[in-house]
Amino acid sequence: MAVIEIIGAIVGLLYLRLEYRASIWLWPAGVVMPLFYIYIFSVSKFYADAGIHVYYLLASIYGWIRWRKDGDAADGSVRIRPLPRPLAWKLSIVFAGMFGLIAWALRTLTDSPAPFGDAFTTALSIVAMWMLANRYTEQWLLWIAVNAVSTGLYLWRGLYPTAVLFAVYAVVSVFGYLKWRRMSAGYADADRSPAPGE
Repeated sequence: MAVIEIIGAIVGLLYLRLEYRASIWLWPAGVVMPLFYIYIFSVSKFYADAGIHVYYLLASIYGWIRWRKDGDAADGSVRIRPLPRPLAWKLSIVFAGMFGLIAWALRTLTDSPAPFGDAFTTALSIVAMWMLANRYTEQWLLWIAVNAVSTGLYLWRGLYPTAVLFAVYAVVSVFGYLKWRRMSAGYADADRSPAPGE
């Protein structure tokens, strides 16, 4: 399985580089990468993580469509924007509900060795991926938390190439947030195109 992990990690690093640059080409990588991790996490009994990669696959298709529609630069980059406070509260409630439901399901229906950690990263990833598809700067803050917790979980389960990948993700997420914050600095409210749920 180490070879599959390494290939998945390489695709993941490419994905991260493209996300950092706010390039639409992150989405094709986002379609390929989950296929590796659905297998890896199923074998490792991280069932919620396997499930979230099915969601990543579908969300990448959604994000690709949205970014193609909203793209405004020749290199495929799109306009980045800050998350409105009312939407942040709604997303917090969605996260809390999903976390409780996933944790309950993992504890009662599976032999997951880390139901709460798995549920936390899964629920937060669902919200973060939606925010990424809708170009919100603060999605990076959620990924910092997801990646840091995931690194510890994967080290514990002996998934060393995956743990290294997620440690790199955690560090790059900090720089990604800083870059996207600069990119969204000139964003004017009068100029906004609302995303679904706003």
